[in-house]
Amino acid sequence: MKDFLAAAIQLTSGQEPELNFNAAEEQIDLAARRGAELIGLPENFAFMGDDSGRLKLAPTLSQQCSRFLVTMARRYQVALLGGGFPASIEGGTQALNRSELVDRDGQLLAQYDKIHLFDVDLPDGNTYRESATIRPGQNLPPVVEIPGLCRVGLSICYDVRFPELYRHLVASGADLLMIPAAFTAFTGKDHWDVLLKARAIENTAYVLAPAQTGVHYGRRQTHGHAMVIDPWGIVLADAGVQAGAAIAPVNTDHLGRVRNQMPSLLHRKPALF
Repeated sequence: MKDFLAAAIQLTSGQEPELNFNAAEEQIDLAARRGAELIGLPENFAFMGDDSGRLKLAPTLSQQCSRFLVTMARRYQVALLGGGFPASIEGGTQALNRSELVDRDGQLLAQYDKIHLFDVDLPDGNTYRESATIRPGQNLPPVVEIPGLCRVGLSICYDVRFPELYRHLVASGADLLMIPAAFTAFTGKDHWDVLLKARAIENTAYVLAPAQTGVHYGRRQTHGHAMVIDPWGIVLADAGVQAGAAIAPVNTDHLGRVRNQMPSLLHRKPALF
C-alpha cells in the first residue's frame, strides 16, 4: 500500500445515459487532473430513472457501462469504480445492480452484485421497492488488491446498514471500504454521515463514498455529500450538494497508527457471536 489521492465523485444522473456518461467523464477528468489515482462513481451513475426504463435499457446499458469504465480508466490512467448499474439477466423481468472495479489498464479487478435491496416505506410518503426489478446478488462482496495502491472492499448503498458485511470485508484484508450510493434525501439527512463514520471507526478503515445528489425524476431526490473518511472517523472531504468530487489522501502510515492505537479488530470475540 502507498499514499495516494482518492476521489468520490458526485453526480445528478438522469434518464439519458449519454448525458450521464458525459457528466461522469467531466468529473473523472477533473479528479484525475487534481492527482486522484483511485476514483469512484456513485450508484446509478449511468441511469437514474423509473423501473420500466431500467429494465428496458439493461441489456445494452450493462455493456456500455463496462466499456465506459475500461475506456475512462485507460484514458485517465486511474483505478475506477462504477458504483452500480443495471446488468441484465435471463428472462428480462429483473436485473442485477452491479458494480465493477477496473485498474488503470482497464483490467477488471472485481465485480459485485448488490445483495441488500432497498424495500422501504418512508415517512415522507415515498415507497421504494428495489426488489421489484432487481434480483439480489448471490455472493458476498469481494476484497481486491489494486496494483500499487491498496486493498479495497466493495459494497453498494443500502449495504451500509449491515455492519457484518464490512466486518467480512476487513477480515478479508480491506484497508479501504467503497460505498457508492444514491441515498435518499429523507434518510440521508439523518443517517448518511453517521453510518459512514461508524463503518470507518468500527473497522479502522478508510471509507470512499461516491454519491448522487439533487432531483432526478418525479419525486426522486438524493442527499449528496460524497465523502472520504479516515480510519478515525474524520471526514477528510465532503462534496456538499453540487455535482463534483470529494478528494483526499489515503495515507499508509496513518492507517497503521490508527490500527495500533485502537486495536479493536484484535480484541473481537467472534466465538461469542
